[in-house]
Amino acid sequence: RPRRVSHEMRATSTALTPHRAAVDPLRRADHRAARLRRVVAPAPRVVAKGLESFGGSNAASSGGSLGRRNARRAHPKIVPISNARRTVAKNVVLQDNDVEDGEDLTALDANKPYTPPHALPGDPNSPTHDKFSRHHQDLVSNHIVHQISAEPSTGTLASCNRNLALEMVRVTESAAVAAARWLGKGDKMAADGAAVRAMRQALMHVDFSGRVVIGEGEKDDAPMLHNGELVGTGVEPVAEIAVDPIDGTTLVAGGRNGAVSVIAIAERGALFDPGPAFYMDKLVVGPAAVGHVDITRSPTVNVHAIARALNKPVSEVTCVVLDRDRHVGLVEELRMAGARIKLISDGDVEAAIAVCDPESGVDALFGIGGTPEGVIAAAAIRCMGGEIQGQLWVRSPEEAAACRAAGMDPMRVLRTNDLCGGEEVFFTVTGISDGDLLDGVNFHDFGATTHSYIMRAPSGTIRYMKTYHRWKDRMAQTNKLQDSLTGGGAFQL
Repeated sequence: RPRRVSHEMRATSTALTPHRAAVDPLRRADHRAARLRRVVAPAPRVVAKGLESFGGSNAASSGGSLGRRNARRAHPKIVPISNARRTVAKNVVLQDNDVEDGEDLTALDANKPYTPPHALPGDPNSPTHDKFSRHHQDLVSNHIVHQISAEPSTGTLASCNRNLALEMVRVTESAAVAAARWLGKGDKMAADGAAVRAMRQALMHVDFSGRVVIGEGEKDDAPMLHNGELVGTGVEPVAEIAVDPIDGTTLVAGGRNGAVSVIAIAERGALFDPGPAFYMDKLVVGPAAVGHVDITRSPTVNVHAIARALNKPVSEVTCVVLDRDRHVGLVEELRMAGARIKLISDGDVEAAIAVCDPESGVDALFGIGGTPEGVIAAAAIRCMGGEIQGQLWVRSPEEAAACRAAGMDPMRVLRTNDLCGGEEVFFTVTGISDGDLLDGVNFHDFGATTHSYIMRAPSGTIRYMKTYHRWKDRMAQTNKLQDSLTGGGAFQL
C-alpha cells in the first residue's frame, strides 16, 4: 500500500529527509502497538499526568464478543491494574519497550503537547510534531501503566475477610520492644525515636493501603509517621490509621508504669480529625454504665449515675484523673462526692481502655487530655462496648477561632461514633511498662516476652496475647552455622 503523505509534508518536501529516520521507527512502533491492542481487553480509565486516558477509543474498539474473548487470554506482558493508580500518576513506567530512545514519559506536561527530541520545542510547524504527539498518546493508550498509588484501591475493611489487628500486633510489639530498651534511662526523645522507627518499618510490610490521620510528626516533631503519610504495601484494603508508638514517653524515660504502644485502624473518613484542637475534656465509662452519663452534667451527678449502673455505693467507684493543675477543682469535687480517685501522671489511653476492663479495678475516667489520644482510645472503647464523651477544650481565643475556622464547635458533645465511626474497627495495644491493663516487655536470655490486646468491632472480639520473641536462639543458630562454614570465629548480628 503506498505511503500517505500529509499536505503539510508535501508543502515541506525539502524537510522530509532529516525526519525520515524519526518517522520510520514510529511506523514500526505503531505496528507493535496494533498487535498489542488486539490482545488487551478494555480497561478502566486511568489518567496519567500529561497523558490521554488509558483504555480510550482504541481499547474500546476491541469490545463486544472479541473483547470478551481476548480478555480471557493470558499475555506475558500484561499485568493486572486493579490496584493501579486511578488519579494523577507522577511516575509512569511502560511494561513494553516500544518507546524509542530519547522519549521521556515522565517529562510530559499536561498543559502543553509533547515535543520529541527531533523537533524544535514549541514549533507547531514542525512536520513531525503532531505525528510524535499522536504516536506518544497511542502508545500510552495501548500499554499497561503500572504505578503504586497515593490513592490506591477501593477495597474497604468491610469487604476484607481479614483481621488486620492480628497483623498489626507485630507492629505494636516491634515498637514496644524498641521503646522498652530505654526504660528508666531518662531520654524520652531517644525512646520515642526508637519506637517510631520500629513501628514504621513494621507497618511498611503489612498488606494494606494505609494513611496516617493521627501520627507523630506535628505533635512530637518526629521525622516519620506524620499526618498524611502513606504506609503499607499499597494493596487492598484501604484504611486510615491512628498511631502512638509510645503513649507515655515520660513514663518510659522515668521508668514508671502505664506506657503502651497502640494503633487503631478504621475506614477512610471514619476517624475524627483533631485539626487545631489539641485538648479535649473526656468522660469514659465501661459497658455497664453506657447511656447513664452525660458530660454536660457535673462530675458529682455522673459519679452517682455510675454507682447506680454498677450497683455499688459511690464510695466504691474508682475514677482515674490525670495529675494536672487544671484538675484541682475536679479532684476536689470527686472527693466531696465520695468517690475513690486514682491519679496518673501520663498515659490516659491505657487508663481509658482499662475502664472498659472489669478486672482493672477502675470504673471511669474524668478530665482533660489530648484530643488525638481521645480518638485512639475511642477505637478501643468501641471494640470493648464502652462509651466515651468529649468536648473540645480550647486554651485561648486564637485556638477557639482556629477550631471554628476548621468547622469545629467547641460546645458540641463528641460521642464514640463521632470520634471513631465506620463499619469495621481494629485496635492493637502492647504494653511497654507494667500497668493496670497489660504487663510490660520483659527481656530474657532467649529474647523477650510481650503482652498485647487485639480487638475488633463490631464483633467485639478481644484477644489477649503473650508472645515469646526468641531472636537470641536464632542468633545462636546463626553463629553455629557461621563457625561451621568459616572454621571458627563468632558471627555478630
